[in-house]
Amino acid sequence: MKNQITNALSDFFFEYETPRQVLVRNRRVGVVCRLIQLGVLAYIIGWVFIYEKGYQSTDTAVSSVFTKMKGVGYTNVSGSERVWDVADYVFPPQGDSSFVVMTNYIITEGQKMGTCPELKGKHNCKSNADCEGGSFKRTGHGQMTGVCVESTKTCEVLAWCPVEDDHDIPDPPLLMSAENYTLFIKNSVTFPLFGVTRSNLVEGIDADYIGKCLHDPKKAPLCPIFRLGDIVKLSGFSFETIAKVGGAIGIVVDWTCNLDVDVKHCKPQYNFHGLYGNPDETDKARASVGYNFRYAKHYMENGTQKRTLLKVFGIRFDIIVQSLARKFDIIPTLTAIGSGVGIFGVATVVCDLVLLYLLPKREFYKNMKFKYTDTHAQK
Repeated sequence: MKNQITNALSDFFFEYETPRQVLVRNRRVGVVCRLIQLGVLAYIIGWVFIYEKGYQSTDTAVSSVFTKMKGVGYTNVSGSERVWDVADYVFPPQGDSSFVVMTNYIITEGQKMGTCPELKGKHNCKSNADCEGGSFKRTGHGQMTGVCVESTKTCEVLAWCPVEDDHDIPDPPLLMSAENYTLFIKNSVTFPLFGVTRSNLVEGIDADYIGKCLHDPKKAPLCPIFRLGDIVKLSGFSFETIAKVGGAIGIVVDWTCNLDVDVKHCKPQYNFHGLYGNPDETDKARASVGYNFRYAKHYMENGTQKRTLLKVFGIRFDIIVQSLARKFDIIPTLTAIGSGVGIFGVATVVCDLVLLYLLPKREFYKNMKFKYTDTHAQK
């Protein structure tokens, strides 16, 4: 046992293996070897260098976006005429990258704090016993007082009265004129790794051009002014459908730049996606349709606090900036080449397996490939 351990340690420390080149004239093995090498070469050139751009380093941008809406709307509801400007229909008004444009609404005017009957279907009752005083209902408008109103057969509530009735949504939408509003997007990006800063107001886009251009994917793809109707259409939806109950649309500003060429070729591309759902679905196919929210304008009248409540249906726009810049770098280039050279060894491994374990003359090839020497025997 001791001798075996000694011999094993001696072999480990005092023996050296060196590759031996054996030229094998075998057509099948030669074809397999060249096909594998050709496949590896195609992978390195086609996938690593051409498709994945393995010779370049990458960076994503730090970006900022601000927006500006323009357009005026007009409504005439029951003889009450009103003009709506940007301050009325854009929420929030600061020009953020995410905002809502009002396209429809339900207005409840002259609300004041007090007691009044609930809407039918909210708190139906037959007697006061059905109205638990001091309790709330999730879909209700206020706190129940414990009284059942005989005229409406609904519970009385402490709330802003009269309560809002939003069962009937105006159709067609009250602000269909929003289709012709325009949106101006200003976006700047910085690639810190490469020290490059770009704006979507690229070369050739000046004040005169902005004053008369309107974005078109084919005729004016770089114009930063968009008609709302065109945005909705390019996202795959009908403006009238989405304007009635609201929805959400994503505007993607895509900066994919190859900085190995002149930086002026680094330009944005605009894409539009409906985040409202599938345009092929019908409204009945979804449990919750559209986008809406409420806001109130408070005021004092004869010493009483009142408010005007609006349930706003609108289109929410989310401006999303995607970016990827590439530039030649020697380190990823050498890394890609080195890994490719290493993969070439796959051909040798496969061919050795074929030679040593599959071919009829495998014992002959083993004797040719491996040679054992003993320095003590030579002496």
